[in-house]
Amino acid sequence: MKVYFIGAGPGDPDLMTVKAVKTLNLCPIVLYAGSLIPREVVEGVEGSAESIMDTAQMNLDETTAVIEKAFKEDKNVARLHSGDPSLYGATGEQMRRLDQLGIEYEIIPGVSAVAASAAMLKKELTLSGVSQTVIMTRYEGKTPFPERERLPALAQSGATLAIHLGVTRIHKIVDELIPYYGADCPVAVCYRTSWPDQDYVTGTLSDIVQKVREKKFTRTSLILVGHVLDTEEFDESYLYDKDQAHIYRKVKHKKKA
Repeated sequence: MKVYFIGAGPGDPDLMTVKAVKTLNLCPIVLYAGSLIPREVVEGVEGSAESIMDTAQMNLDETTAVIEKAFKEDKNVARLHSGDPSLYGATGEQMRRLDQLGIEYEIIPGVSAVAASAAMLKKELTLSGVSQTVIMTRYEGKTPFPERERLPALAQSGATLAIHLGVTRIHKIVDELIPYYGADCPVAVCYRTSWPDQDYVTGTLSDIVQKVREKKFTRTSLILVGHVLDTEEFDESYLYDKDQAHIYRKVKHKKKA
């Protein structure tokens, strides 16, 4: 028996990996967070899985009890998490419990909301000469933050920011970022990326609060901040530069006349 922590991706069932789908089909017990994962993700196993449980109303003790029962019955468990399990998946405490119980588990990565949102916007988050770093973080709420990870500290880098779980405090986020990025810095707020009702709004730090309020985004939104979102002033990568040699490609010199 094994527990599989499966990255279900941002919402669109087609964005699950082949391995994720294959593994899901091998598990008689399926647990998924219905508040973050659409039912369509598990529709393919509704006729074959013994039990499909929405864990949105369950606590850690309750989900662990389901896994313990499956362990005693020697049944594999698929534990689906939105996006990638390693990013804000609350999987660490689950794995700690399984370690204590001696239950084997495996993690299958998934497409993150950051990747899916960049694709929806048709943007590259790392442009040469603009930003080569993406910082994925969340805004401080109930979860305590060390001082070095608070938004003003991260903003000093000038990197592209991907801020999870912060749309209800976007006015505070804007106030903390303007001193470092400037009021004209581009922002995109992506709502339920890849779901059927996906939506987004773009603007700058100076006007994004009003635009988000007009859209009425209050949850399940990713905030992207950085000059990569709206610039044509970037250098071309050395990767395909005909004058730059690397291990797979030699520079082709013109023959002298």
